[in-house]
Amino acid sequence: MPPIDFNELDTTVHGPIRLGILTALQMDGPHNFTTLKKRLNVSDGALGMHLQTLENEGYIAGRKAFVRRRPRTTYRLTPKGRSALVRYLDAMRQLLDAMERPKTTLPG
Repeated sequence: MPPIDFNELDTTVHGPIRLGILTALQMDGPHNFTTLKKRLNVSDGALGMHLQTLENEGYIAGRKAFVRRRPRTTYRLTPKGRSALVRYLDAMRQLLDAMERPKTTLPG
Protein backbone atom coordinates (compact mmCIF):
# COMPACT_ATOMS: atom_id res chain seq x y z
CA MET A 1 0.00 0.00 0.00
CA PRO A 2 1.46 3.42 -0.94
CA PRO A 3 2.18 5.86 1.89
CA ILE A 4 -0.21 8.71 2.56
CA ASP A 5 1.62 11.99 1.99
CA PHE A 6 0.27 14.84 4.08
CA ASN A 7 3.28 17.03 3.28
CA GLU A 8 1.72 18.17 0.02
CA LEU A 9 -1.41 19.60 1.68
CA ASP A 10 -1.73 23.33 1.19
CA THR A 11 -1.63 24.60 4.77
CA THR A 12 -3.10 27.92 3.66
CA VAL A 13 -6.30 26.09 2.69
CA HIS A 14 -6.18 23.47 5.46
CA GLY A 15 -7.27 25.65 8.39
CA PRO A 16 -10.98 25.31 9.18
CA ILE A 17 -11.79 29.03 8.87
CA ARG A 18 -9.81 29.47 5.65
CA LEU A 19 -11.35 26.32 4.20
CA GLY A 20 -14.75 27.69 5.19
CA ILE A 21 -14.06 31.02 3.49
CA LEU A 22 -12.91 29.38 0.26
CA THR A 23 -15.82 26.96 0.30
CA ALA A 24 -18.39 29.70 0.87
CA LEU A 25 -16.95 31.82 -1.93
CA GLN A 26 -16.84 28.83 -4.28
CA MET A 27 -20.39 27.71 -3.50
CA ASP A 28 -22.16 31.06 -3.25
CA GLY A 29 -19.97 33.58 -5.05
CA PRO A 30 -18.71 36.85 -3.57
CA HIS A 31 -19.51 37.69 0.06
CA ASN A 32 -18.93 40.76 2.16
CA PHE A 33 -17.18 40.62 5.53
CA THR A 34 -20.39 40.60 7.57
CA THR A 35 -21.96 37.79 5.56
CA LEU A 36 -18.82 35.65 5.89
CA LYS A 37 -18.67 36.36 9.61
CA LYS A 38 -22.25 35.19 10.11
CA ARG A 39 -21.88 32.23 7.77
CA LEU A 40 -18.78 30.94 9.54
CA ASN A 41 -19.77 32.07 13.06
CA VAL A 42 -16.38 33.62 13.84
CA SER A 43 -15.17 36.82 15.46
CA ASP A 44 -14.14 39.90 13.50
CA GLY A 45 -10.50 39.44 14.49
CA ALA A 46 -10.30 35.79 13.51
CA LEU A 47 -12.04 36.36 10.19
CA GLY A 48 -9.91 39.40 9.37
CA MET A 49 -6.70 37.51 10.05
CA HIS A 50 -7.69 34.58 7.82
CA LEU A 51 -8.96 36.84 5.03
CA GLN A 52 -5.61 38.65 5.08
CA THR A 53 -3.73 35.34 4.84
CA LEU A 54 -5.83 34.25 1.84
CA GLU A 55 -5.44 37.67 0.19
CA ASN A 56 -1.67 37.65 0.70
CA GLU A 57 -1.53 34.23 -0.95
CA GLY A 58 -3.62 35.49 -3.88
CA TYR A 59 -6.45 33.02 -3.20
CA ILE A 60 -9.08 35.72 -2.71
CA ALA A 61 -9.44 39.35 -3.70
CA GLY A 62 -11.22 42.03 -1.70
CA ARG A 63 -12.95 45.02 -3.23
CA LYS A 64 -13.67 47.99 -0.99
CA ALA A 65 -16.68 50.24 -1.59
CA PHE A 66 -18.88 52.57 0.40
CA VAL A 67 -22.54 51.75 0.97
CA ARG A 68 -24.45 54.60 2.59
CA ARG A 69 -21.15 56.15 3.70
CA ARG A 70 -20.06 52.93 5.38
CA PRO A 71 -17.10 50.90 4.11
CA ARG A 72 -17.90 47.44 2.79
CA THR A 73 -15.38 44.93 1.52
CA THR A 74 -16.60 42.17 -0.74
CA TYR A 75 -14.41 39.12 -1.27
CA ARG A 76 -14.28 36.81 -4.25
CA LEU A 77 -12.36 33.65 -5.03
CA THR A 78 -9.53 34.12 -7.54
CA PRO A 79 -8.58 31.51 -10.16
CA LYS A 80 -5.50 30.71 -8.05
CA GLY A 81 -7.72 30.19 -5.00
CA ARG A 82 -10.14 28.00 -6.94
CA SER A 83 -7.24 25.82 -8.13
CA ALA A 84 -5.85 25.56 -4.59
CA LEU A 85 -9.26 24.53 -3.26
CA VAL A 86 -9.69 21.91 -5.99
CA ARG A 87 -6.21 20.46 -5.30
CA TYR A 88 -6.94 20.36 -1.56
CA LEU A 89 -10.30 18.64 -2.06
CA ASP A 90 -8.70 16.14 -4.44
CA ALA A 91 -6.14 15.27 -1.77
CA MET A 92 -8.91 14.81 0.81
CA ARG A 93 -10.87 12.67 -1.67
CA GLN A 94 -7.82 10.45 -2.16
CA LEU A 95 -7.48 10.09 1.59
CA LEU A 96 -11.17 9.16 1.97
CA ASP A 97 -10.91 6.67 -0.88
CA ALA A 98 -7.87 5.06 0.76
CA MET A 99 -9.72 4.78 4.06
CA GLU A 100 -12.75 3.18 2.44
CA ARG A 101 -10.77 0.46 0.64
CA PRO A 102 -11.14 -2.97 2.21
CA LYS A 103 -8.30 -3.76 4.56
CA THR A 104 -6.11 -6.62 3.55
CA THR A 105 -5.19 -9.00 6.29
CA LEU A 106 -1.69 -10.28 6.59
CA PRO A 107 -1.20 -14.02 6.87
CA GLY A 108 -0.15 -15.31 10.21
